[in-house]
Amino acid sequence: MFKNLLHKFSKRNKALVLWFNELGIGDVGLVGGKNASLGEMVQHLGKKGVPVPNGFAITAYAYHDMLEKAGLKDDIRRAMAGVNVKNMANLKAVGEKVRKIVLDSPFPEELTTLITQSYEKMENLYGKNCDVAVRSSATAEDLPDASFAGQQETYLNIRGREALLHACHKCFASLFTDRAIFYRENKHFDHFAVGLSIGVQKMVRSDMACSGVMFSIDTETGFKNAVLINASYGLGENIVQGAVNPDEFYVFKPTLKQGFNPILRKALGEKQLTMTYSKPGSVSPVKNGPTTPEKRKKFCITDEEVLTLASWAMVIEDHYQKPMDMEWAKDGKTGELFIVQARPETVQSRRDYSVLEEYHLHQKGKVLVSGSPVGSKIGAGKAQIILSAKDIGKFQKGDVLITEMTDPDWVPIMKIASAIVTNRGGRTCHAAIVSRELGIPCIVGTNNGTKVIKPGQAVTVSCEGNIGNVYDGILKFSLKKISLKNLKKPKVKIMMNLGNPDIAFETSMIPNDGVGLARMEFIINEYIRIHPMALLHFKTLSDPALKAKIDKLTPTYQDKAQFFIDKLAQGVATIGAAFYPKDVIVRLSDFKTNEYANLIGGKAYEPVESNPMIGWRGASRYYDPKYRDAFALECKALKKVRDEMGLKNVKVMVPFCRTVEEGKKVLAEMKKNGLRRGENGLEVYVMCEIPNNVILGEEFCKIFDGFSIGSNDLTQLTLGVDRDSELVAHVYDERNEGVKTLIRWIIHIAHKRHRKVGICGQAPSDYMDFAEFLLKEKIDSISLNPDTVIKTMVDLAK
Repeated sequence: MFKNLLHKFSKRNKALVLWFNELGIGDVGLVGGKNASLGEMVQHLGKKGVPVPNGFAITAYAYHDMLEKAGLKDDIRRAMAGVNVKNMANLKAVGEKVRKIVLDSPFPEELTTLITQSYEKMENLYGKNCDVAVRSSATAEDLPDASFAGQQETYLNIRGREALLHACHKCFASLFTDRAIFYRENKHFDHFAVGLSIGVQKMVRSDMACSGVMFSIDTETGFKNAVLINASYGLGENIVQGAVNPDEFYVFKPTLKQGFNPILRKALGEKQLTMTYSKPGSVSPVKNGPTTPEKRKKFCITDEEVLTLASWAMVIEDHYQKPMDMEWAKDGKTGELFIVQARPETVQSRRDYSVLEEYHLHQKGKVLVSGSPVGSKIGAGKAQIILSAKDIGKFQKGDVLITEMTDPDWVPIMKIASAIVTNRGGRTCHAAIVSRELGIPCIVGTNNGTKVIKPGQAVTVSCEGNIGNVYDGILKFSLKKISLKNLKKPKVKIMMNLGNPDIAFETSMIPNDGVGLARMEFIINEYIRIHPMALLHFKTLSDPALKAKIDKLTPTYQDKAQFFIDKLAQGVATIGAAFYPKDVIVRLSDFKTNEYANLIGGKAYEPVESNPMIGWRGASRYYDPKYRDAFALECKALKKVRDEMGLKNVKVMVPFCRTVEEGKKVLAEMKKNGLRRGENGLEVYVMCEIPNNVILGEEFCKIFDGFSIGSNDLTQLTLGVDRDSELVAHVYDERNEGVKTLIRWIIHIAHKRHRKVGICGQAPSDYMDFAEFLLKEKIDSISLNPDTVIKTMVDLAK
């Protein structure tokens, strides 16, 4: 029996062609990582509801067999003798010569017959002259190095036996692309130790619909609880190559598993180009054309399809037991979705989370262009504008690469760049993937970087939150590395103050006990930008310029008020998800009237107050007939976060609540809009920032679940000081004994009534003695600005 098994194994290892359902992940050495993974999914994941188009693999043994039978190895060795990969002209000449040697040598007859017979079987399954994708799958592609992937070629919409044989021949030759030779020489790999397999897979008619890339981990921060999906119209090569700025979606895995619909973020991409099939007889089987303006203004997949893809990402990740990088496609004929590739994610899954890196830009300069940042690093140097791979020889080490987009041919110069800036591409394009792996700051999708930035211009490339900026000149910046290995936690919960959802995933990596203050104002100001009343009354607005401005910001919405609900919900949900299942206490909007007036369309709805700081703000707005409908939108957004997305860790906090009666009115408005205190574990806190909150603390305890001390306003109102006035700034001090007495009092009252009490003001971040005072008074939590958490934690632990 053992001899039979050995014979069968030996025979299989010498097979020239194997179908996907005959392959598994253990066959990387035989068919490369790409084909082995396709076989694994066809065999094991189809029954779990993950559809993968069928096909077959031409094995790496077939490749080596061809070289042996044609006697090509000696010819290739002679052609590559003395190759200088640092000399781009020499590398190009050698690469062309070797590829010609392979292409000029015919396939062995047996291989030609087997490929032809396998294609005939595909025709029996899918129809005469069926369209297939022909993809290279090198046997070393499973190495943990993202820049290796994609070094060989892919050919789409291949029809007929002759076209298939020609595409396969070109795939074998592509093992000696310039970039592949460069990589193996740099890694000291034997060129003949790497084999090449070819995957022949039925095409999904995404040329008539859309396709994209998907990761089961956040590619920027390594946050493991999110699925990132990019999507664009047409065939998927445009996203992979960075030719388009795609739609982007984030989905939260833990509550998706529980049956909720947690789409945390939706960003509309420009989707400038659509790759489709060419007419029969064309020089190329595929072509790129402009996407219509109407389609560009729409998301190319529905929310339901986003959630389906995310659920498949989780199934695939669970099967492989590691974060995964996947490609998907939608068939325009049938409307079905498919997974067409899956491989391990190779960058964030290997990141060392025990060291925190903080980049700080110490100067601000003129912003030349902006785009989507890759990572959070900063780099600077002389701008080198390269528009074609044939010009990469001009690039010098330390230059900043400015280009339209990159592909694997560009890796040699990407490795020596201080930063990379591209006109096109999203967070999953080639430039983004390789930049992450190399640890290089990168900004993609600037649209016009190659036109605005001048050759030789000194620039600083800074990845800041959700925006990447290219500044004029070399600006000062620093890098601070903090080890988290031996960090001791103090005897108090250390929470964070946070407003920007774009830094939530990364910030959650800092040791913490949740978010004590999540501010709505940043989300409204940066992502909504429009006054809620202007959205509610959009149809009756009389100013055509204002209506046009709002229309431009809300292109996918007929119901403009829904835009406010969705964007606010997505921002809050992102913060809630980042820290899940820890508490995230979200403060209801606390703009002053002058700040609300600065929102688009806001002046018509806001009074002019002489002192907005103690005017119509916080709780007093929410039940007022002039603002009640706008407050309902906030409630609906929070209800969506908790009930639709499943983020029950999100709590609510009422700011600037002057009286107990006001508190009751706000709770009644919340209840009217579906937010009932105590239902589904909903806790409602109140800010303690007015002396009356302390004086009537016992009464406030009866209607709220806890307090968060806002020491900024509490100090202002205790000392009678306008905190924005320079004239009396010397009087303003949170450490004043009167302020501390009020804080001591509310902590005592809260604990007596079994209520939680924390602090979210600035003082503990600024003054260690104040933080020590809070610790001594046994406050439940201290909420700090993210940049002071580590230092305060270390000091308090002492």
